[in-house]
Formats: sequence, C-alpha cells, structure tokens
Amino acid sequence: MARSQSNPTERAAEIFRRRGGMMRTSQALRDGIHRRTLYAMRDSGRLEQVTRGLYRLADAAPLSNPDLITVAARVPSGVICLISALAFHEITTQIPHKVHLALPRTARTPTLKHPPLRVFRFSGRSLTEGIEHHDLDGETVRIFGPEKTIADCFKFRNKIGLDVAIEALRMYSRTRRVNASVLLHFTEIDRVAVVIRPYLEALL
Repeated sequence: MARSQSNPTERAAEIFRRRGGMMRTSQALRDGIHRRTLYAMRDSGRLEQVTRGLYRLADAAPLSNPDLITVAARVPSGVICLISALAFHEITTQIPHKVHLALPRTARTPTLKHPPLRVFRFSGRSLTEGIEHHDLDGETVRIFGPEKTIADCFKFRNKIGLDVAIEALRMYSRTRRVNASVLLHFTEIDRVAVVIRPYLEALL
C-alpha cells in the first residue's frame, strides 16, 4: 500500500527548514510549494513575511541582521555602505538609524516602508570595487569591505562627518591588521589619498 503523502503545509515547512528557514517566493515555487500553500501559511502565522517576496518560518531563530537582509532582498543592485558597513565590520561606535545604501547615480531611489534608507550615489570603480558578499541567514548581502568603507567615509566626510571617518580608521588600526596597500588602493579610487594620508601616517 502506498505511503500517504504529508499535507502540503508540513511538506512546505520541511522544505523551508532544509533551506535554512527562509526563502523567496520564486525559490519556494521552484521547490514545489504551491503559491496557495505559501499564502495560507502566511495567513495562519506559520510563515512571516520579512519583506515583499521573502518569507521565513515563524519559529525559526531570530534574524541576525533583519534590516540589512530586508534591504538586500528589496534592492539587490545596492551595496551596504558607510556607517551601516562600519557597524557591520565593528569599526565604529556610531549606531546607524538608517541603512546606508550605495546606488548607481542613475538608479531610481527605492521606496521602503521599513527600514529607513539613506541613499548615497556612487559611480564607476567606486561602485563596483571592494564589494564583499556575506551570507546572513541564507540571504546574500552585498557590503563594502572595511578598507573600501573607510575610504568612502573620507570621500563622504562632509555628509557623515570627518570625525566618523577618523574614528573608523583608528578602530580599524586597533582591531585588525592594517592592509595599507589595499586601503591606499581604495583611497586612490575615491580620490581621497591626499586627505587620508596624514591620519594614516599618524597611526602606522
């Protein structure tokens, strides 16, 4: 006698667990979860909607960084930058009240109800170089690396404060091995090598 099939909700929940507890709608559909089942699980509270098109099991472990995950899911062309990137790399005492996001100059400004965004416009190599890809709870988040972020902070010092940039450089030099060649590479790209050099020489 054929073994009876589990109900669609339990089968879908098992697929979610195998995927780390969180999936996009497109991935769920590819894995055989019917759209009707997905919405029924959401409406019953079995799933919670992280953002449009992204769901997670309600009983899954709390997200490590829900704001960055939400922004990455909704604005895949963006890169987490400046104070948000400093906070991720733990080289600032600043608490970002908005997610700082780098976008191309020609990109449309996204409209999100949550989290609040502060968009900064980048272009050329300043936008494309220095990006790290971090897996946060199964979602790939694009974040500028620490050296690139420090260079960017000096580039945008008039918008975020020179004190923030100097503090980041100081904390970077104290908490990890300074990769001066990489840092200088990014300061050349951002055209702030002359600005940062006196501060860098004072620390090294």
